[in-house]
Amino acid sequence: MQVRQLGEQVINQIAAGEVIERPASVIKELVENAVDAGASNVEIVTAAGGKTLMRVTDDGDGMRRDDLKLAIRRHCTSKISDDDLFDIRTLGFRGEALPSIGSVARLAIQTRHKEEVHAWTIAVEGGREQPVVPSARARGTQVEVRDLFFATPARLKFLKSDRAEASAITDIVKRIALAYPQIGFSLSGADRQAQNWPAARGGEPHLARIAQILGQEFVDNAMEIDAEREGVRLSGFAGLPTHHRGNAQHQFFFVNGRPVKDKLLLSGLRGAYADVLARDRHPVVVLFIDLDPGQVDVNVHPAKADVRFRDGQFVRGLLVGSIKHALVQSGHRASTSNAAVALDAFRARSPGHSPSSPGAAAMRGNGYGGGFTPSAAAAHWNPDAFRPLETGDASPAPDAFPAGFAEQPQAPFEGHNGFADLARPSADARAHELPAGMERTQLPLGAARAQLHETYIIAQTGDGIVIVDQHAAHERLVYERLKEALAQKEIARQILLIPEIVELPEEDAARLAERAEDLEKVGLSLESFGPGAIAVRETPAILGDMDIQGLVRNLADELAEWETADGLKERLDHVAATMACHGSVRAGRRMRPEEMDALLRDMEATPLSGQCNHGRPTWVELKLSDIEKLFGRR
Repeated sequence: MQVRQLGEQVINQIAAGEVIERPASVIKELVENAVDAGASNVEIVTAAGGKTLMRVTDDGDGMRRDDLKLAIRRHCTSKISDDDLFDIRTLGFRGEALPSIGSVARLAIQTRHKEEVHAWTIAVEGGREQPVVPSARARGTQVEVRDLFFATPARLKFLKSDRAEASAITDIVKRIALAYPQIGFSLSGADRQAQNWPAARGGEPHLARIAQILGQEFVDNAMEIDAEREGVRLSGFAGLPTHHRGNAQHQFFFVNGRPVKDKLLLSGLRGAYADVLARDRHPVVVLFIDLDPGQVDVNVHPAKADVRFRDGQFVRGLLVGSIKHALVQSGHRASTSNAAVALDAFRARSPGHSPSSPGAAAMRGNGYGGGFTPSAAAAHWNPDAFRPLETGDASPAPDAFPAGFAEQPQAPFEGHNGFADLARPSADARAHELPAGMERTQLPLGAARAQLHETYIIAQTGDGIVIVDQHAAHERLVYERLKEALAQKEIARQILLIPEIVELPEEDAARLAERAEDLEKVGLSLESFGPGAIAVRETPAILGDMDIQGLVRNLADELAEWETADGLKERLDHVAATMACHGSVRAGRRMRPEEMDALLRDMEATPLSGQCNHGRPTWVELKLSDIEKLFGRR
């Protein structure tokens, strides 16, 4: 078979298949060029989801005539100095975007450099260049792309609807706008409602831009992240566990100002929120990683959305540790959405509201019950369900236990390495230390005043009330004690009478053998057993009988995909969470006054007590102003 040189147009079209996947890819490349050019304002206009028109206009430095002629040639760029691919300080650097676009669409570029007396224009249609001609415009550059993929019509079949493509463009522009708050962005066109994000001014431009794009609600429910270790800085904002979404579209990562979607970072985020968020919910984050360009490779893929860190595990550890620390430091900040959801539910069945109203739906979606109406209250009133606390009332309820506020541990607790005692809080032992009278209302979770339906504790604070789910709250307390016990003592192991031999592909076996020391810390002892096999000699005793073959294969898959083996630790955490759930005070159990107050005080002293192990809120706060709105006082 004869080898021949491909033509320039075919080469560009092949490159376009990697760089230009859809209209959003074009917008990404053009907006990044505008940012690199020092623009202070960028205007984007689209039509038909970008299929028929995309126009990006900026007020940056612009190009001279000779630079414009080179800009549409492959691998011509002004952004790499000394051909050093390990010192990339700009968003673009490959010199492929413009020639790739010109090979599959109708491309027109009009630009004026600040030192030129007039502007210049060049056009490329399906790879055919037109001569450079003079034109008139102010300083900056305008790039117009029409009829995307007209030269390769087969690619059009793979595009989605106009609405979907327009939405993808919006997402790309939002990501770049979050990274560069000092630049103003506008997005308009016949296929969308106009959006405008003016340049953020003042002392906290990133926070101002975040409020523009994600809304003030996220700002009100975000934790600030600012950590630096060994030259790597992590900054930005992460949402409280009670502020979450149903998908991962609201997770924004930036590496040296470059928007990325990196598997390692997503894995770290998942690990950081593992204990406080339900598995089907996703946190909202805007996080920036800044490090020496030589420590990260941004030339992994032509689209430049993936990066590879020189020490990925170090970066992941910094991410997980920083977010976990922020979660602990956030104390008892509750998501503002919790109170809003509760108020919506109260209103949902009031006169003039339909049970299918958005408020009712939101309430059901967040795990709350139905709304409240006076007629419903009258029909289901149970005088024993409302149990107010009286001064000096320390007599136990008929079904209360004589010591502590937890039921006796159930069968699953027995024999689990001595963890059973962790489920027995010592509420009564500290009852005499509790502050008296109104002083307790000034504490974060206030003073217990009543128990409703033997399930919910009502506490009074200085400016409102707190409703606590007693089972969910105590479940978190017990779980944290279990985790602390696991961290403070070596995990008990059980030695296998006959080592389990797991056959794997050679590369998977090698990965596991390299991480043997890390896995041993969580109770799994393994070693290489020839090429393509692993011998497992010890397993964590807390897991009991288990599918060793399945566990090892899952760990190998995680190492291959995420470069980390979280599965075993997550399984240990899952067992601890199950033990905590079964050993916690149950709903339907009456509690004594001192027990309720002791539970509130324990919650105040326990990190992450605002959510149970499954990610549900353990308490909701209603301010007096919220309650007054319910009764029309405001």
